[in-house]
Amino acid sequence: MRTFLTITLRGAGKLIALTFWVGGQALFARDTNPSPFQYVWGKAYHILPETHSDESGYFSLCEGLNGRIYVGTAKYGLNSYLVEFDPASETQRIVIDTHRLCGLSSTGYAAQAKIHTRNFVGPSGRIYVGSKQGYRRDGDTSEYPGGYVMVYDPKTDTAENLGMPYRRQGVIDVVADEPRGLIYVVTCEDQHWMLYENRTRVYRELGPMLTPYATTLIDRKGKANALSRDFQLAQYDPVSRKITTRDIMVDGSRFTRLDQNSIPVWQLAADRRTAYLILMNDPTLVEIDLGRSGKTVRANGHGKMIQGRNFDSRGALSIAPDGRIYALVRVDNDTGFGRGYLHHLARFTPRTKKMEDLGVLAVKNPDFFDFSPRADGKPPPFSHGYHRLPDGTLTPLHVH
Repeated sequence: MRTFLTITLRGAGKLIALTFWVGGQALFARDTNPSPFQYVWGKAYHILPETHSDESGYFSLCEGLNGRIYVGTAKYGLNSYLVEFDPASETQRIVIDTHRLCGLSSTGYAAQAKIHTRNFVGPSGRIYVGSKQGYRRDGDTSEYPGGYVMVYDPKTDTAENLGMPYRRQGVIDVVADEPRGLIYVVTCEDQHWMLYENRTRVYRELGPMLTPYATTLIDRKGKANALSRDFQLAQYDPVSRKITTRDIMVDGSRFTRLDQNSIPVWQLAADRRTAYLILMNDPTLVEIDLGRSGKTVRANGHGKMIQGRNFDSRGALSIAPDGRIYALVRVDNDTGFGRGYLHHLARFTPRTKKMEDLGVLAVKNPDFFDFSPRADGKPPPFSHGYHRLPDGTLTPLHVH
């Protein structure tokens, strides 16, 4: 089922919320032997069942300035929603109904089936998201019209439809430069880089084409930064209205996209000049200087955030207010203690260059969902994202 897990880390001063594909329990006998790794305990919450299908979800998750968590959902063939979760009362409610807000009624492949954006919180507290297509089912001949950019204001409890950036394309990223009245959008499945001006209420394409799942970072000079499909740094200057592209040199070697799973996830540090990046299939932490001039961009590697095999990290990089970098990375469980995968929470401290494995995610309230077999003896549909370790601990098996 669609859930997220909340973890409070001592000393970090940061509520880290993660969203998972939720699944059934693997049947292990409880083992009295201690785990060979430590656990990072969190509390899991099942997202409102009426807002999603197939118990599926993506990395559409953010914490608002009001301390509430905002989660985008996927209801394939029907609709998508933005759900607000209040940690204080542990209650949820729908704040964006995509089809209702955009005046739509299409179903099937033509539906706005996902909110898949990382969700951007502006200085005003407004939450910016975008919708995209789902999957074409057998016999469905409908065409996807294109996704919409939407914004929710928690202060007024109102939402606004900002239109469709590009016909036939979904929206995978939305970032707002509120002081300048600009919104940067990345489309999918082709990665067009678009700019929306509040003054004109018109979208225009910036170029160049970006790498899959690209996201925009706005640095302290107001420049928009994104990775091109060739893994170059593309920068747009809203003052000169010009774009530059430069190679990124990591410890002297050109940064390249090795394969289709080399999907970057990056975040901007508090200085708004430094970006930290990992890849979906490589947890090597890269520090990029966005403000340096010259023909190339200088970057430094800090080594892998976690050791293991078959890495997978999907939108799971975050920078805490104290400047430390956190990432959730999945690896094969080669410990001999259970099977499947393990999801480790790793941390890097820039000041000391210390890398830490904080442990494996574990659910302290395993009864948050009824995993027991249904009347036909089968597990609940699509409930394959969690499993139990030999000591009985419930831990994620799959995550997005």
